[in-house]
Amino acid sequence: MPDVVLPVLDEAAALPWVLERMPPGYTPIVVDNGSTDGSARLAHQLGARVVHEPRRGFGAACFAGLQASTADLVCFMDCDRSLDSRALPSVVGPVLAGQADLVLGERRPEHGAWPLHSRLANRLLVRELRRRTGIRLSDLGPMRAMRRSELLSLDLQDRRFGWPLEMVLRAHQLGLRILEVPVAYLPRSGRSKVTGTLRGTLRAVGDMGRLLR
Repeated sequence: MPDVVLPVLDEAAALPWVLERMPPGYTPIVVDNGSTDGSARLAHQLGARVVHEPRRGFGAACFAGLQASTADLVCFMDCDRSLDSRALPSVVGPVLAGQADLVLGERRPEHGAWPLHSRLANRLLVRELRRRTGIRLSDLGPMRAMRRSELLSLDLQDRRFGWPLEMVLRAHQLGLRILEVPVAYLPRSGRSKVTGTLRGTLRAVGDMGRLLR
């Protein structure tokens, strides 16, 4: 059954909700990226495996989780209540069925779940991705699944916000099959470090823009 990498930076308020919805057999790996609110201690108390990654960065946390994983199949998802862990089997399913190599959850937002500036930035990046590569995606969603061996073969180098886009670009370059499935996108718990702020969104766009260039 899959391992689920959960990058965490001060998500104590959301952790119980995310972990209690984890499907049976799915193993959560909480990667603490410098939390000061007790997230790591709480995750351990709730039964999750905890990994500490002192180097700040979304990609750094994801890579640490990938290195710590042992399952054949690895999932990634945000740990801020914006994504429901119960949707993971729908993302994993096409990989297990041999229909795709990398599956992304295409976010279907509820009211108030996706700030306008973040949604527009995502749309711009997806449009530019399609123009430059021909990859037909609707979203660069953070819930995704892929076999561990193939993830390692991508040799991802970005350790910041470009990690999700680099994964798609490298998978495409290697001729792997990429698929989207719809997942609900919910109002997150607390303030986002990335998409919830204009500054964070601009940083993510900058990192991804450099990869596209």
